Amino acid sequence: MPPHTSVTVRVFTQRFSSTPKGARLARLLALQQLDAWGLPYGSTPSDTAAALVAELAANAVTHGRVRGRDFELTLTHSGHVLRIAVSDARGDHLPCTTVVSLPPDSEAGRGLLLVDALVTRWGVEPRRCVGKTVWAECALEAETS
Repeated sequence: MPPHTSVTVRVFTQRFSSTPKGARLARLLALQQLDAWGLPYGSTPSDTAAALVAELAANAVTHGRVRGRDFELTLTHSGHVLRIAVSDARGDHLPCTTVVSLPPDSEAGRGLLLVDALVTRWGVEPRRCVGKTVWAECALEAETS
């Protein structure tokens, strides 16, 4: 019988205004929280998380904004996996989860290609109340647990 191993699950959840300033603040607070969890600023996991939070928060502000409604960031760190989830109030604007190639001169649509390249898996799901959650999971190096 394999030995029992326990995994500490850490969760950070915060709401932000659906503005570019709110998206920036989400990225900064996410990095601060990850540093407190032992994923230091400037490390590969921290830099990857910064890019993911920035993209998902920017998408929530740009495509998921509903006047007077915030977006929500949730970070979950368990074992060697970091899950980043961004929820917004627009359930009718779902991102395409199939990777597509874009024309070289395309000025939009590259963000989720970046997300797809950086993560183990990602997806979108409806929220219980209203809106949607776009989530991404990435593997962390063994020494960061």
